[in-house]
Amino acid sequence: MKNILILIVLILYSCNHSYKPVDPVPTERQKIWQEMEYYAFIHFNMNTFTNMEWGYGDESPSTFSPSELDTDQWARTIKESGMKGIIITAKHHDGFSLWPSKFTDHSVKNSPWKNGKGDLIKDLEKSCNKYNLKLGIYLSPWDRNHPEYGTQNYITYFRNQLTELLTNYGEIFEVWFDGANGGSGYYGGANEVRKVDKKTYYDWPNTHKIIRKLQPNAVIFSDAGLDVRWVGNEKGYASKTTWSNIYRDSLYGGMPDYYKFSSGQEFGTHFIPTETDVSIRPGWYYHPEEDDKVKSLDKLIDIYFNSIGLNSSLLLNIPVDKRGLIHENDAQRMLELNQFIKNTFKNNLIKKSNLFFNNKSHPINKIVDRDIDTFCPFKSNENNIIYISLDTEKLVDVFEISENINLGQRIKEFIFEIKVNEKWVTIEKGTTIGMKRLIKFKPTIIKELRFTIVDSKDTPLVSELGLYKSSK
Repeated sequence: MKNILILIVLILYSCNHSYKPVDPVPTERQKIWQEMEYYAFIHFNMNTFTNMEWGYGDESPSTFSPSELDTDQWARTIKESGMKGIIITAKHHDGFSLWPSKFTDHSVKNSPWKNGKGDLIKDLEKSCNKYNLKLGIYLSPWDRNHPEYGTQNYITYFRNQLTELLTNYGEIFEVWFDGANGGSGYYGGANEVRKVDKKTYYDWPNTHKIIRKLQPNAVIFSDAGLDVRWVGNEKGYASKTTWSNIYRDSLYGGMPDYYKFSSGQEFGTHFIPTETDVSIRPGWYYHPEEDDKVKSLDKLIDIYFNSIGLNSSLLLNIPVDKRGLIHENDAQRMLELNQFIKNTFKNNLIKKSNLFFNNKSHPINKIVDRDIDTFCPFKSNENNIIYISLDTEKLVDVFEISENINLGQRIKEFIFEIKVNEKWVTIEKGTTIGMKRLIKFKPTIIKELRFTIVDSKDTPLVSELGLYKSSK
């Protein structure tokens, strides 16, 4: 009995021995955010009622008049779709505020909705609490309505509004800053073009201090972070190589040619993972002519595998319609995608398999437990082989692997193979893993597979493995 206990201790020790982190590593707020993976963007504001994407700023507050606004319907649909939170466009570029800000008249307090007594952000906070969703805030740094945009006085106004949003609506999980800044606008009647120095005008370090003080657990999103950065496109696709590491000081919001940095940088000084934002329709705001242009299920599945499956999170935008509801077509597709995800990943087919790391048997429970902090390491950083022998032949088409990014992103090159007719067939040669890598391939009956880590920055720490048959 004593020998058995010693053996168990040695096995556990071998799979969770203390390893030094490879900097940079995520903060606690980033760890919590990364576990979310999938959450919703809601674009609903003045543009919904003017049938535009970018309002000019001269719209009358009376234009904002939803007939059946129901934030419970939003939250219920999003929860049933498997998402973990909602980010709402509290103020877009036209400057119209969805809460009764005391710093502007251009808000819901001067609209016919609820006779000017409404507060959409408060309603949404209550709905998120009801359906156990996290609430995030989008606040446009650009304001095409405000007469003092481009001056220091506007920065004070911007921070005052930010403070309202971060003190009156409970816990905020993400603060989202757009990179679009400066250009033509109404600006209180000036009707002119105003350009700003995107790198210096907003004095971001002092704005970030406000967020850290009022919402210390919130991640900050922009082109440059601080915590989460843009993936570099609005199509829903992360780069095949996606390092969470990046030289943060080389980035700023709204910078040209930002897409060049979308892959991150292997030796970057800061840990700032990507967020992949994409709309379920062609536009970000609701347009009735797009009711039949909701992305197909196949397209959304492809986006899922190329965002969450490439070390990124997925922020799926839902344009709420003029009624103030998620349209039936969008809701149906959201639910279909969730059903695919649930059916595909409900049964990890390697749970009863034999697992070997460089020909050494390893307990499989440590890498199928959905716990990033339990992992199995190798001894070196080159040509490490994970070999899996299934208990029986199985029809499969999805492979999953994660590394313990809490100790730093390490893997930089891999080869994934399956054995078909007694021959090893290469399915994919790739680079980074990070939080999660999903490899989709043609459905094949197999019993053996192997994953070779060709190169890594340091000892690879594998925290999760999975093998599945997709439901479509």
